[in-house]
Amino acid sequence: MVKVTICGAAGGIGQPLSLLVKLNPQVTELSLFDVVNVPGVGADLSHINSGAVTKSFLPSSREDKTALADSLKGSDMVIIPAGVPRKPGMTRDDLFNINAGIVQSLAEGIAENAPKALILIISNPVNSTVPIVAEVLKKKGVYDPARLFGVTTLDIVRANTFISQLYPEETKPTDFEVRVVGGHSGETIVPLYSLGAKSHFEKLSDEQKKTLINRVQFGGDEVVQAKNGAGSATLSMAYAGYRLAESLLKASAGTPVTECTFLNLDPSIKGAAEAKKLVGGLEYFSFPVKLSKDGIAEVEYQILEQVSDAEKQLLAVAEEQLAKNIEKGVSFVNK
Repeated sequence: MVKVTICGAAGGIGQPLSLLVKLNPQVTELSLFDVVNVPGVGADLSHINSGAVTKSFLPSSREDKTALADSLKGSDMVIIPAGVPRKPGMTRDDLFNINAGIVQSLAEGIAENAPKALILIISNPVNSTVPIVAEVLKKKGVYDPARLFGVTTLDIVRANTFISQLYPEETKPTDFEVRVVGGHSGETIVPLYSLGAKSHFEKLSDEQKKTLINRVQFGGDEVVQAKNGAGSATLSMAYAGYRLAESLLKASAGTPVTECTFLNLDPSIKGAAEAKKLVGGLEYFSFPVKLSKDGIAEVEYQILEQVSDAEKQLLAVAEEQLAKNIEKGVSFVNK
């Protein structure tokens, strides 16, 4: 029996994400929570002849916390794409004050109703929202750093796709598995092409390399502009969020899986202390991690000992920006 709850299920990311989770054969119950439109989404998905029983939960008012509590009870995994999307000219930081409050209230609900769940944070800015969730869970006395994930998988998906597009005659995106470390916004995103696609990356000119890395870092802007202000990266983000969820479900069934995620480098996690030393003592950073039924089993910190000199420069920029992003999240809860 596996229950997955999606908070923000009626949104642009939430709907396709809910569809993908509904199709997973390991999921027996799909719980959908949102503050608008979710009964319709639930009814629609419930007609699909997959194994997951679908239930939707809509609060009757702003003060109603029963719907959230009922949606979360008994959850093995909670995925949070809730929040407002980016609009043209809006940075991830612009989203902060709105989405931070939403994420904080959802984290409080998880702490009270599903403290043992695996928690996947999609809501931007991830560099700050993950620390917000951690601080809430700490205050409630139910924090387990191995069960909290910032979803950065879209950066990996883009890194693989974009380099493949430079070699359309000889490669496809699935030929690559480029690790992306750091954070999940702009220059905090560091694709390690020297390790995951070395031969193809080295053939590129310096200008091509710079353009490729910039495209991975700011791929979200590309989608916002292409949609002419009518949305952001919803479909690709839903796929990326599902990929991490699916990997965790596979790991819970005993299949060894490694994925990148933005995590708290807490010393209780194997390899986290070593990882923290390599990133200037930052509390949070995206690393490849080995997954298990209990969440993060081990941080593969050794990857940073193998990066190129150019990537070391990118990491230095990422670390400086991440320190501010992390502090912003922690301060939001503790102010």
